[in-house]
Order: sequence, then C-alpha cells, then structure tokens
Amino acid sequence: MYLMTVLSILDQSPILSGQTPSDAVYDTLALARYVDGLGYHRYWLAEHHSSGGLAGASPEILIGQVAANTTNLRVGSGGVMLGHYSALKVAENFRMLETLYPGRIDLGVGRAPGSDQITDKALSLGPGALGPQHYPQQVRDMIAWVNDEMPDEHAFSKVRAMPVGPTAPEVWLLGSSDQSAAVAAYFGAAFSFAHFIMGEGGPDVMEFYRNNFQSSKGEQPRGSVGVFVICAETDDEAEELMIVRDLSAVLQRTGRGGPVPSIEKANSYQYSEQEEQLRVYNRKRFIWGSPDTVKIKIDALASAYKVEEFLILTICPTFEARCRSYALLAEAFDLKKTIRIPEKE
Repeated sequence: MYLMTVLSILDQSPILSGQTPSDAVYDTLALARYVDGLGYHRYWLAEHHSSGGLAGASPEILIGQVAANTTNLRVGSGGVMLGHYSALKVAENFRMLETLYPGRIDLGVGRAPGSDQITDKALSLGPGALGPQHYPQQVRDMIAWVNDEMPDEHAFSKVRAMPVGPTAPEVWLLGSSDQSAAVAAYFGAAFSFAHFIMGEGGPDVMEFYRNNFQSSKGEQPRGSVGVFVICAETDDEAEELMIVRDLSAVLQRTGRGGPVPSIEKANSYQYSEQEEQLRVYNRKRFIWGSPDTVKIKIDALASAYKVEEFLILTICPTFEARCRSYALLAEAFDLKKTIRIPEKE
C-alpha cells in the first residue's frame, strides 16, 4: 500500500517551437530516462494523429522504447484510441509488450478519436471499421483477449491473443465523462479521469464510477486523475511558463494548434475579448506554482476525487523547464519514498 500521493506521468510528446516532430519523440525518451529514478510510478504515452503540436501517434511503439530505456517505471498507453483498431490487434500488441517487460505494462484505452474529423475518417477506412456505438463491445473483447479469458460462447472463442503468458497488462479506461466511467465500472476496469481536458464535474464522475463498479473476481475500483501541472521554483516563475500554456490552449481550442509557442510569442500575443474569456476559463483545469503551491492544489484534488494517483502532464516552452518541473514536483511529494522497482523474471 502507498502511504502518500502517487504521481505518474502522461507524455503527449509535445513539439516545441523550432523543433521537429523527431526532436519531440527523442525528448520523450530523454525525459523518461531523466525521471526514471525520481519516484514516479507510471509513464504513459498519449495517442494523437495528424497534429502539428503533438508527435505521439503510436504509443504502442513508444512504450517498448521507453520500457527498454528505464528500470523503475510502469509504462503504458494514455491511451490507445480503441475505436480506430481491432480489439484483437490491440490485445496482441500489449501481450507482446507484457512478454518483453513482464509486470511493467499498462493498457490504457479511450473513446476519443485523438484527431480531427478528416483524420478520424482516414484512420477508420476499411471493411472492419466500427462506429463509436461498438466501443463497449471492443472493450469487452480486448479485456478478454488480454487476459486469455474469452468465453466459450463467443464467436471468436478459439482465437487467442499471442503471446499468452503468466502475467497480463493492467487495463485502464480513460475518459472525461460519466459515459467512460460507466463502461469502466461495468467491465470492472480501472478508470482514469482526464481533469486536464474537463476541469468540472470530475469528482462526481469518479464517485459514479466507484458506486457502479462491478467485478466477478473481487477487485476493488481503482481511480486516477490526469492533471496538467507546471512547477517552478517560485509562483512568479511558474506564471511566466503558464503564459505559454495559456496561448497554446487557446490556439488549440480555436482550431489553430501547432508547436508549443515560444515565451516571446506568448508575451507579445494580443488576445481578443473572446479569446481572453477562453484563456481564463481554461485555467480552471490547470495547476501551476511553486512546489508548495502545487502540492496544496494537488492535495485538494486528491480530497475532492478521493484518489491517490495523479497522471501529471507537463508542457513547457523548453525541455529543461519541463524536466525541472517534474524534479521539483517529485521533491515536493518526496516520491523516492514510494518508488517501486519491478522484480526481474
């Protein structure tokens, strides 16, 4: 059992101003190596397609690279957008990862497309494409294949997700609504709420998940919360970094997403009245400040959500500031006291 707040990392592989997408991918590997000994529990890779600002289109490939470059972290997807894929193929990918890195792999899945409508259509072309109404069925089948527990009465009962083995990835369902929570509760899966996407109503969604959780094996509900955080030595320094996040979030929400803006661009940008309202509203789902300030805010969220684990998403105008943010946060929560080193097979 953990005796204090557990912190993990969600990495979207952001493309910084002046960077290439390749630079962003290698930053992901460098960041994973950097935080490996800081006491973070998990390192999740996100999935976004045809994005000018986020380079992580294939979490299932990056997971293997991050796991190979680290020792202490559980590594997983945050998440695979299941609607684009065959449930069997997703199960096979993660069974293979689990075979290579036993006891360290998480399979997080979500309903969102992770893209714009045109890209969503391009991803879904083909005779096997399924609409969103099939998502619960896909989740059911994926969980059964991952655990090698497909019911005999299922049409594909003789199909096995290879390679089978003695361990299985942890399955997490991701979402920002009670619909995702309902699916997670029904199938007895862990649930991670995306507070960084939806800053309102989250505690009620998490409570709904706990109250409706079902399990045939006696498992208990497990929840976590994804939150955007910037931590700096002082509140003023964090505010300077937040100015970049303000602009990035406004541009993204108004269909003008791209690389993370520079500090110079953020300082010189003139917001329209409508954009300023959006900027202020966006801040409700972000946390920033000195280590003491950030810890107080995360502790408050822990009380509101009644969870102990947070997936920390941090995007800064420089890689150095991003690393420093994670280091300061680890120190504020004394994460090294909770570090878990996986047992070797």
